Amino acid sequence: MSGKTLTKADIVDSIYAKTNRNRNEVKKLVESLLRLSKEGIKKDHFLLVSGLGKFEAYGKKARKGRNPQTDATITLPPRKVVVFRLSRKFRAELNEG
Repeated sequence: MSGKTLTKADIVDSIYAKTNRNRNEVKKLVESLLRLSKEGIKKDHFLLVSGLGKFEAYGKKARKGRNPQTDATITLPPRKVVVFRLSRKFRAELNEG
């Protein structure tokens, strides 16, 4: 395992190296894909990428919390969170070998 994080720039570079498009065009395509993904999660509350998994947004209710510095009890506001669930196919690939 290399320990390197795959970044958006890495994705752009990889696609650029494999296609005959210019780097700026590839960057715009990747940005569009990510924007559409975010809009889908905001609108429909989930995004399914076949063979990879599903991003799902859901709301969490307000809850009690504690300020660790003052030990005071506070109320944490409601919020939305996104979880990612691997597809069965990708989970099997990940756990081979």
